[in-house]
Amino acid sequence: MRTFLSAVLIALVALLVPASAVAYWADHELGSADRYTAAMSPLASDPAVQNVVVTQAGRALSGQIDAGPFQGGVDALLGEALRSFVGTPAYQTAWDAANRAAHGAFFHALTTGDGNAVTIDLAPVIASVKGDLVDNGVPFADRIPETHLSVKVMEYDNLGALRKGFRMLQIAGVWLPVLTVVLAAVAIAVAVRRRRAVLATGLGLAVGALLLWAAVVLCRRLTLDDLPADIDRAAAEAVYDALTAFLRTTVWVVLAVGLAAALAAWLTGRLRRTP
Repeated sequence: MRTFLSAVLIALVALLVPASAVAYWADHELGSADRYTAAMSPLASDPAVQNVVVTQAGRALSGQIDAGPFQGGVDALLGEALRSFVGTPAYQTAWDAANRAAHGAFFHALTTGDGNAVTIDLAPVIASVKGDLVDNGVPFADRIPETHLSVKVMEYDNLGALRKGFRMLQIAGVWLPVLTVVLAAVAIAVAVRRRRAVLATGLGLAVGALLLWAAVVLCRRLTLDDLPADIDRAAAEAVYDALTAFLRTTVWVVLAVGLAAALAAWLTGRLRRTP
């Protein structure tokens, strides 16, 4: 009975590893404005995301300026200014500010039911570009009014189901990882042969890590395949990968810990048999 109970607990640990990682991620990573902004910050230098920013901001800015016969030249100057701007530290600062503001809307959508997309307000970016253009003496730049342009980087048709799941994950964000660790310890403690239980638990953790990896890959495919036609796929891929970076890191950490524990238990058994 002790051996059977230990085996059941180890199997349960393997299943709880991906659930625990996702619960912690939803509560502590997506739920924190600081961590969300830090996760999205590297996207400021992603070419696909930069292209979306330049294209959308360029359209918004050119529509705010009536330059008459000089419209073509002004639009070209705006485009060049935007392409130059996205490589500056000022753009990084504006991007981080925009994403910090976007987190509030994203989190609101997940918790209240309003909205069905991840959007970024490019107002800080446009304001910085306007200031740069004015400082450089670009004609008509001072005519650019305060502009709020929301760019969709990811959209969901069934966000309602995601909201329910997200709420459950938030509730389980603390106790589910603790429960996983406790069950792993109990599985070893009740086993008749604890060294073998340690080996099996390590392999169970490795299996759980692989299940988490499979879930991240599958969700990535389903999310991207369900994107509307007006969403840039390359930019959406970058956003998904940035938001799930914690989960991918967790896969490697848990896999390494599990295999190390299993290897240590196996080597201990081999050494004991050596005369």
